[in-house]
Amino acid sequence: MIPSFWNRIPPRWRPALFRFGLNFFPAYRATGGRVVAVAPDMLGARVRLPLGWRTCNGAGTTFGGSLYAATDPLFALLLAVNLGPDYVVWDKAASIRYRRPGRATLFADFRISPEDLRVVRETVAREGRCDRHFHVDFCDAEGVVHAGIDKTVYIGRRHPPSGENPPMPR
Repeated sequence: MIPSFWNRIPPRWRPALFRFGLNFFPAYRATGGRVVAVAPDMLGARVRLPLGWRTCNGAGTTFGGSLYAATDPLFALLLAVNLGPDYVVWDKAASIRYRRPGRATLFADFRISPEDLRVVRETVAREGRCDRHFHVDFCDAEGVVHAGIDKTVYIGRRHPPSGENPPMPR
């Protein structure tokens, strides 16, 4: 999921490269969302989703597909970057709850705690796989929640001990 050259990049350049790469990746660019900030520790990111012709539905509010698509890769990518090449990370499930129509630019703040990373590493070491649940809200500039997205991310060992079959997502 993360390119093999990632670990050769100086750590201070990684947040900017992550932001630049995701914003110019065609599939993410088509969502209308933009990563506007990445935490220096690579444990968080902020996404901006403006209301415009690419993100507007027939009622003149933010299209639900754009809301979901703008959140789609973030938790899995942030986990993959922080866990390193010994782990495989996949989005497994998601749900979205619409609270009110988006009539302005919306923002989502993604955060993975060091505790999350510790629990994932321990669980994968013990069980060979882990499902982790995350939540993010899309809010307007005043902090009013317009949609909440719940994500389930699968994490497993990339190279299981010899003689053992690799874990498959459930």
